[in-house]
Amino acid sequence: MRIGQNPAKFVKAVAAPERVTAAVLNYIPMVSGYYRDLPDVLRTCLESLRAGADVPFDLLVFDNGSCPEVQDWLLGEQRAGRIQYLILSQKNLGKGGAWNMILDGAPGEIIAYADNDVLFHPGWLSASLRLLETFPNVGMVTARPFRTNPDYYTRTVAWAEGDPQAGVERGHFIPFETFLEFDRSLGQSDEEIRAHYDASQDVRLTYQGVGALAGASHWQFIAYKQVLKQFLPFSMDRPMGQVKQLDQRINDAGLLRLMPEQPYVMNLSNTLRGVSQPAQVNAPAVRHRWLDLPPVRKVLLSIYDRIFRWYYDRS
Repeated sequence: MRIGQNPAKFVKAVAAPERVTAAVLNYIPMVSGYYRDLPDVLRTCLESLRAGADVPFDLLVFDNGSCPEVQDWLLGEQRAGRIQYLILSQKNLGKGGAWNMILDGAPGEIIAYADNDVLFHPGWLSASLRLLETFPNVGMVTARPFRTNPDYYTRTVAWAEGDPQAGVERGHFIPFETFLEFDRSLGQSDEEIRAHYDASQDVRLTYQGVGALAGASHWQFIAYKQVLKQFLPFSMDRPMGQVKQLDQRINDAGLLRLMPEQPYVMNLSNTLRGVSQPAQVNAPAVRHRWLDLPPVRKVLLSIYDRIFRWYYDRS
């Protein structure tokens, strides 16, 4: 038998979600080795996301089975009001499994997704929304210009070439320093980056007086939730390496994949070393120059690779 009245019956209103849900996917299984600096990277990601957003949003964090220390920190952030929605998974569902929950369950009309190693700059959200809301049939917008695989934006170019209101130009529109900054974060040498830059080009689009570059990527993007839901579910049998399914599906559907002409986000990878920005949590450790000597680097990376395979290569 029920005793008394449920107090919730007398609540006259509930909170409405913001139009934009910023969703960050996190995975830090340990705070050592490759993952040693990732707690600081995650803090920097979330702090820069909040500081750089100039449009109201709710923050959703999906933790994909991180270690207890990281999940405890996230709980503290949620209790302090800095995270509006927090999902803690007991096990790692892979990016596909996490996307299925994030892209289907985020409460906002628009989802601004990011991996946990993205650094945001001021104005990133309004710049992304400008492209999303100006161009027609947009599938996703990544808030940084870089050169993506042209096979994944063929339908974007086809639309622009077929629409008399759109302009199309080809050439080197991304400054080399901007190009260099991003490709260095992927571990490429300056020589490789210069060769890639010289051998490739950008596709610049204009529509209703707004410029954009063709291309986008799964590591950071903004999109309408209803657009993303048509590509669910994702079935990935590995935690990494199959994430380009999203890029391919959006292109195959004939939707636009766009980037602004100025960089508003940056890929940090697994360290803050060499990054100069106000949200940095801890100063990076001093790097010993002898670690960069080719013979030393080769031997140590070989040992690291062997240890990593022992622990994580189950194939």
